[in-house]
Amino acid sequence: MGTNTETVRTNALGARLPGPETDWMLWPAVRLRNEDAWTGHIAFAHWIMSAMRPDVFVELGTHSGTSYAAFCEAVIRSGAPTRCYAVDTWLGDPQAGRYTDDIYNDLNAFNLVRYGGFSTLLRKTFDAARDDLADGSVDLLHIDGLHTYDAVKHDFETWLPTLSHQAVVLFHDTQERQSDFGVWRLWSELRQVYPGFEFTHSHGLGVLQVGQNVPGQVADILALTDAAEIQNVRRLFEYLGARFQTELNSLKMQAEGRRLVERLNRSEAETRRLAAALAARAAKT
Repeated sequence: MGTNTETVRTNALGARLPGPETDWMLWPAVRLRNEDAWTGHIAFAHWIMSAMRPDVFVELGTHSGTSYAAFCEAVIRSGAPTRCYAVDTWLGDPQAGRYTDDIYNDLNAFNLVRYGGFSTLLRKTFDAARDDLADGSVDLLHIDGLHTYDAVKHDFETWLPTLSHQAVVLFHDTQERQSDFGVWRLWSELRQVYPGFEFTHSHGLGVLQVGQNVPGQVADILALTDAAEIQNVRRLFEYLGARFQTELNSLKMQAEGRRLVERLNRSEAETRRLAAALAARAAKT
């Protein structure tokens, strides 16, 4: 039985996202970290990976790996034929702060066990890693490094030659305007040239169509112009992302509970020690 255009528009959240295959909505977050600002976009990472099924995915700026693990997990669960690359020095930057090797070592061990068959961590600067990827080979690029205007523009322009005919570029923090954050400014400029879609929750995520042959399900989202449809897609992914934020909050509360119990146990042990010392002193007198 045929389907008219109005039905497709009305069912945008079902028909424009991967048809009846909605398993991605139930996929778990396998790596949640306290400091991560990307939690609200995990569901979108699951969806776009399953919708695009890219040959090559690259993430510039990975830190503890919440976003990267979301993309990699979608590769496993969707059966996508994707090679994944995370590029980072794992030393930090002026905005994220500096950190020790513990973050890299923890992520590397996790990656080797769970995604080692198709995922590579490139511990390099973004510029140094550029030549590791052939021109025209990258289908999905996530830029989440230093967020100043000059830095993110440099990253985009440096990696632009690597993008394929079906490439999509993701920019995190498009809604951040504090301090020297400048992704929003570059995003505004690029939207004058390329089709795009922006999520406004979780600090903002810009989805930019750079390639001419983006897979249809993704192209449909990028082509939306109706305000109600745009809002529906935003609300869906914000809602789905909220469950991961709730899970992260729960993990934080559990961790805090464990810390409080440990403090209580130490206090009780110290109380018993002092009581024993007082009793011993009293016995001597």
